[in-house]
Amino acid sequence: MPVEVQVSMTSGLPAFTVVGLPDKAVAESRERVRSALAAIGLALPPKRITVNLAPADLVKEGSHYDLPIALGLLVGMGVLDAEEMARFLALGELGLDGSIASVGGVLPAALAAQVAERALICPAAQGGEAAWAGANEILAPSGLLDLINHLKGTQVLGRPQPEIAAEAGRVPDLADVRGQESARRALEIAAAGGHALLMIGPPGAGKSMLAQRLPGLLPPLAPAEALEVSMIHSVAGLLEGGRLLRRRPFRDPHHTATTAALTGGGARARPGEISLAHHGVLFLDELPEFQRPTLEALRQPLETGRVTVSRANLSVTYPARFQLVAAMNPCRCGWLDDPAQACSRAPRCAEEYQGRLSGPLLDRIDLTVEVPAVPPLDLARLTPGEASAPVAARVAAARARQAERYQGMGIATNSQAEGDALLRVATPDPAGAALLAEATERLRLSARAYHRVLRVARTLADLEGAPTVGRIHVAEALAYRPRPRVRR
Repeated sequence: MPVEVQVSMTSGLPAFTVVGLPDKAVAESRERVRSALAAIGLALPPKRITVNLAPADLVKEGSHYDLPIALGLLVGMGVLDAEEMARFLALGELGLDGSIASVGGVLPAALAAQVAERALICPAAQGGEAAWAGANEILAPSGLLDLINHLKGTQVLGRPQPEIAAEAGRVPDLADVRGQESARRALEIAAAGGHALLMIGPPGAGKSMLAQRLPGLLPPLAPAEALEVSMIHSVAGLLEGGRLLRRRPFRDPHHTATTAALTGGGARARPGEISLAHHGVLFLDELPEFQRPTLEALRQPLETGRVTVSRANLSVTYPARFQLVAAMNPCRCGWLDDPAQACSRAPRCAEEYQGRLSGPLLDRIDLTVEVPAVPPLDLARLTPGEASAPVAARVAAARARQAERYQGMGIATNSQAEGDALLRVATPDPAGAALLAEATERLRLSARAYHRVLRVARTLADLEGAPTVGRIHVAEALAYRPRPRVRR
């Protein structure tokens, strides 16, 4: 949202006032600006100085107003030309020594500057981030004096170059997981179609290991996806070094996370974990341990792919097209299926524990798989499982088929298909249709669950390269529907 910085210097008792609904960080910019100007040998004139941040009815927050306020003062002092500065959009935090520090939101600001056909001034550490926006003039000085010298023509600031974040560390490989063939199969299906996955099993069965290896099966971000993800991380101040992200995000918040932390919020309506996981994976371990309202807040974003954070003074809509992967124990002690280790309250404790998850939330999860414990002695005997590379190749082939099928429809994977678009591509053959009709009646599937079975069946057909959905695909998709393990 563009904010115009207006500076007035009039006769009267010396004063420095910032108006336009500034928060405390903006009000404190007076001292940072004053010290930064003093550090480069300039002093504010002994006049009554008023800085107005327009529009005046919009609350101003953050430290990125420091640089434009300082530039406005320099124009008022006659150091810089007013017409020259009118073509710039600027943001940055000033240090007391005149340096320009990083702030959040440079990438969206650079895109806004391109649309408005303005040049951009941003911190040097984020010049590479701003360079992705386009061909507009970009100045990325490390200090206020460097900027003044460039504008005066005594120094030349080079144009920053776009940068891509380096791959950080080794991606966990699926070969590390021994056994668990059913869970590995479900993980491959989830990766191929972007489906939500829930794994249920005792402690130490390998649920977290499997979830951590999902990013290694997913294709890298497409350029448009990388720009979207990087914009969100830029707003959150998490884009390190101004480098564009290419690896799909993997977010795993602790189960003590609040609703605002998960969906977004706070005083500034910051993006939450579901938005930071946009085009990536959101892993919720110990799913029933999350607060019930927090989990219920996921229901709408899982369907729409976006979340609206509403506060008294603003409302912001963030993209949230994430892939949910969750893990849970069958009961609080985790040993429901082992009478030797199960607690004395079984199976009642399992009823209470599983009851923390609502039916509507479970209905939105495409794949539910049980992950049984592997005896420790068997781990040494089992051969290493299939590595991530061949699985990722099959996933990439399946996603390529989906991209070709949904070209021009705004759909990336089968998990996003709905309505006529889904029915056209996922209607099973007569044998599969008969099985699905019978299962719908016996399992009392909702309309949502019916369509999710079709989505998973279509993904299974894509993994095989089959042109149509068959009975075997429908049967396997039905096997992954969530079922209560304990009945009251």
